[in-house]
Amino acid sequence: MIRSAGATSNLLTVLPLENGDRLTRDEFELRYHAMPELKKAELIEGVVYMASPVRAKKHGKPHAHIIAWLGNYEASTPGVETLDNTTVRLDADNEPQPDALLRIEQGGQSRIS
Repeated sequence: MIRSAGATSNLLTVLPLENGDRLTRDEFELRYHAMPELKKAELIEGVVYMASPVRAKKHGKPHAHIIAWLGNYEASTPGVETLDNTTVRLDADNEPQPDALLRIEQGGQSRIS
């Protein structure tokens, strides 16, 4: 949503994202891009979710292992791509930002027997 900054001003401001906001994907993207300091926000079934800070042992280390595992799989599997912390547009109501993602470009069959 955009609102006027004042009755005598032509400046428009974009409302900040807040956890629990119900938005369309277009509204979500507009607000997200207006908050460059924000590191992660997701739109799931039209609802905004903003993550809390993560811990090293409970998130960082397991995340590193998953990325290494997916990277090794990508290296031995033609047609797949490993992505880290990337926004994914699924449909009009869903735009998650998963910690790790394996995308099948084409094929996806491992060369390892």
